[in-house]
Amino acid sequence: MAALDSLSLFTGLGLSEHKARETLKNTALSAQLREAATQAQQTLGSTIDKATGTLLYGLASRLRDPRRLSFLVSYVANKKIHTELQLSAALEYVRSHPLDPINTEDFEQECGVGVMVTPEQIEEAVEAAINRHRPQLLEERYRFNMGLLMGEARAVLKWADGKMIKHEVDMQVLHLLGPKTETDLEKKPKVSKARPEEKDRRTTKDMMENGEAANQALSLMEQLRGEALKFHKPGENYKTPGYVTTPHTMDLLKQHLEITGGQVRTRFPPEPNGILHIGHAKAINFNFGYAKANDGICFLRFDDTNPEKEEAKFFTAIYDMVAWLGYTPYKVTYASDYFDQLYAWAVELIHRGQAYVCHQRGEELKGHNSLPSPWRDRPIEESLLLFEAMRKGKFAEGEATLRMKLVMEDGKMDPVAYRVKYTPHHRTGDTWCIYPTYDYTHCLCDSIEHITHSLCTKEFQARRSSYFWLCNALDVYCPVQWEYGRLNLHYAVVSKRKILQLVAAGAVRDWDDPRLFTLTALRRRGFPPEAINNFCARVGVTVAQTTMEPHLLEACVRDVLNDTAPRAMAVLEPLQVIITNFPTTKSLDIQVPNFPADETKGFHQVPFGPMVFIERTDFKEEAEPGYKRLAWGQPVGLRHTGYVIELQNVVKGPSGCVESLEVTCRRADAGEKPKAFIHWVSQPLTCEIRLYERLFQHKNPEDPAEVPGGFLSDLNPASLQVVEAALVDCSVASAKPFDKFQFERLGYFSVDPDSCQGQVLEFTCLPFAQQSVVAPIYCAKCSTNIPLVNPYHLRWGSCFTDGKQVQRSMHKILYGPCLSYSSRCRGQA
Repeated sequence: MAALDSLSLFTGLGLSEHKARETLKNTALSAQLREAATQAQQTLGSTIDKATGTLLYGLASRLRDPRRLSFLVSYVANKKIHTELQLSAALEYVRSHPLDPINTEDFEQECGVGVMVTPEQIEEAVEAAINRHRPQLLEERYRFNMGLLMGEARAVLKWADGKMIKHEVDMQVLHLLGPKTETDLEKKPKVSKARPEEKDRRTTKDMMENGEAANQALSLMEQLRGEALKFHKPGENYKTPGYVTTPHTMDLLKQHLEITGGQVRTRFPPEPNGILHIGHAKAINFNFGYAKANDGICFLRFDDTNPEKEEAKFFTAIYDMVAWLGYTPYKVTYASDYFDQLYAWAVELIHRGQAYVCHQRGEELKGHNSLPSPWRDRPIEESLLLFEAMRKGKFAEGEATLRMKLVMEDGKMDPVAYRVKYTPHHRTGDTWCIYPTYDYTHCLCDSIEHITHSLCTKEFQARRSSYFWLCNALDVYCPVQWEYGRLNLHYAVVSKRKILQLVAAGAVRDWDDPRLFTLTALRRRGFPPEAINNFCARVGVTVAQTTMEPHLLEACVRDVLNDTAPRAMAVLEPLQVIITNFPTTKSLDIQVPNFPADETKGFHQVPFGPMVFIERTDFKEEAEPGYKRLAWGQPVGLRHTGYVIELQNVVKGPSGCVESLEVTCRRADAGEKPKAFIHWVSQPLTCEIRLYERLFQHKNPEDPAEVPGGFLSDLNPASLQVVEAALVDCSVASAKPFDKFQFERLGYFSVDPDSCQGQVLEFTCLPFAQQSVVAPIYCAKCSTNIPLVNPYHLRWGSCFTDGKQVQRSMHKILYGPCLSYSSRCRGQA
């Protein structure tokens, strides 16, 4: 019955029945509209006309502070506010003036109450605008932008009715130009846009092929300047929807502006209990980037309130990763810097009756339906004594907590502010045995540092109420918390607890294993920081959680490395080739361009002698249709040498396996051009190569519906393979850790930080190639299918039942073979 009454009430405002039913589905909006309509009816004593009803609907749907509803409805019902323009001005005024009382005289002046605009005034304003643009108007006629005339007239007559201005513009233009002619009615020719450069088109296609890269054309700074339009300006916190004000708010904001000078201030507040991952890269870019885009500052604040899980190595690693991504904090701070102030505020909170000492156990506090604390109403003096006893170590861990008196947005009652922990703190030692929680620390540290925009991920939205409540309960400056969606990747696990399980299970070596998506792992794998920042920019900042395919990140890496990684040559499956008619008795020095597409970037020198090594897959005794590399009767070119080799003899061992080839050579310009040119090495370094593939087999290894056995049961057995006798040219011998190369026809590789110059040289390849569509090999010995996931497996597949290797010919893959590997230098081969 109530729904029918509301439906009738809403249709009486001029809403269609469909619109009225849709409004009833929104509980908050329908309640506010019902109250507004009821008050208007009482004021008018009659039915509500459609124009007033439209304004009431706009008021109910856009008003953020329900305390102002009655005040504004009275102005609408009494026709003091009778246009959409006036209503918008009224809503902006109450948003900008949150505190009581409202200055009625100032409000009416700002909203144009009582201002009457006559038709004569509109006619004069339009006529003046037309006279200013008469020459251009006569030349362009009806192709002239008439909106310009309306805008200038409205600038003079702010409260004039828009429809009346448009009507007057139409009348005066018609009088000046006469009716439209056939020429006027012709469509304006479209201005053709310049086509993007070929490289830009390829990049766009690459980005969009595997993910939702809607913001790819915008830099992070451009995006964040756009986001700035949605955020409040420093000192205007009260304009944010949901921001809670008190009688002290405006004075506190005034003091805040005096301290900051209107400067934008953000912070990146990691917990030092693990390594940062790809999701943190988005948070770093957002916090530091937003501050930089608005000429502000960003703090790096370590939330070191849980000494049990914190280690010195995590502090160092976090700082290193922030610096690696190219950001310098304005100041490095710690929550522990403020322990004295936080404790003093906790005492003050008890004095104000807003906190109490509780003895419920941790298991009793879990969930959202926990029992109310029997100690909630204990006397203030008693809580003060008990809290002091907690500080002096008179309670065991779990025997007492300090709880705040509020209900959070998710329904959880009285969150914990302090708990007892007897673990020494890495900075304060044994000074404290009670430590504040995140819910208590976070907002107050933001207040101390006068943060203007507290940017955090969506899961903290349920804590926004406690954030505002605690600052206001203590009458301190209250920043604004803004939430955005997390960034996740498929085929990845980033939870600290689960990475520790992977390490304990031996699935990965450590936090920086190249198969993980921690930032240290990505750096070790050779991902440039610019590529990660570009990836974050292309993903953008949204409220919804974003889960991306790894291909987008990998495409960003390729974009950067294509222009920065010099070329070199390596052979993963060496096959010895003897050139029987080598033109000289000594090796030749071959100049190889660092970047073949731009030889101005320099060259490096490699030896070319009578013995070279090629990839075993670049030779076949019997060429298949479409095969273009070395075979009987089919010569092949050696890259960069200017020579072509032709097969003369195949040397096989006792088992029939090809051990070496004997060839002759000729100048490439001395005969027919070969069908293909292959890479090679001469006088190389012998390397151990580690081939990496995705760690998990399914997109969502943590999803029970997809992986019922849990993420540890989803490990890819082919995620790591070792090739012990690969060869690399000597141009990389002096490479330093994190130097990157593109090995021709193989992919991008980075020098591992474990490398020791002159003794050990380790490489890691990047990025993972897209999974191939080639069918698996069938192993007759163990009756199993060998999964071929890594592009390298297209040459060699390993049966993990008995370790037997089965050779397979090279097949076409969707992306070029980008192989992850490590290489141990064994001297000259």
